[in-house]
Amino acid sequence: MEMVPSIPHVSAVQPKIDGFFCPVCKKESRQFKPFPPKASRQRPNVQCPHCLSLERHRLLRPYFVHRTNLLSMPIKKMLHFAPEPSFAKIFSKSRFIDYTCADLVPKKYMPKETLCMDMTAIQFPDNYFDVIYCSHILEHIDDDIKAMSELLRVLKPTGWAVLQVPILRKVTYEDPSIKTDEGRLKAFGQRDHVRIYGLDYIERLRSAGFEVRIDYYGQEISPEQAEYTRIDKNEGIYFCTIP
Repeated sequence: MEMVPSIPHVSAVQPKIDGFFCPVCKKESRQFKPFPPKASRQRPNVQCPHCLSLERHRLLRPYFVHRTNLLSMPIKKMLHFAPEPSFAKIFSKSRFIDYTCADLVPKKYMPKETLCMDMTAIQFPDNYFDVIYCSHILEHIDDDIKAMSELLRVLKPTGWAVLQVPILRKVTYEDPSIKTDEGRLKAFGQRDHVRIYGLDYIERLRSAGFEVRIDYYGQEISPEQAEYTRIDKNEGIYFCTIP
């Protein structure tokens, strides 16, 4: 009998004391890697050494399977911004997904089909995609409301989007006058970030026209399972639809 089902729900996987399990690539490891790899402040034991998934990816994989129709009929047109290799492999091979991935400056590790595209000027017609997914991208974009509005424009009225950002404050902090890498590193914690999102992120999404539900899917997972998969039980999933 297999220890891990082919598409496991986190709670269906039996923890082992001597290792960790990644729901994305479905592999076990004695230890995960620290992340970011060269930063002075690292989160220990959070990156899968096989597929490089992080906490948010290991939370979203079972969420996509068990709380959405992404990996089941009918076939859906999907837009994936800044495609993570682990997810891009899953999405591009799924017979249920007509897959499009894009990035402002496609990286070598991204699929060769990755389009060069600005999220504030998406090169697709209105009401085109059934599903949109982007994770930890909007904090890099100067005009995030315009980007959100573009995502709304290309989403079908019956479609949905998962738009994740790091939530680190009560109120979003941004300062457009900060232009240098050094200034942004000091103010926002990363040279290529232009803001730190707060709990009011949901209001920014709503101001762009989305209807938003925050799903705390991780809270359905036991502490033992969360530790075994290194998932943040308290991370909210921003599930966005068109009113």
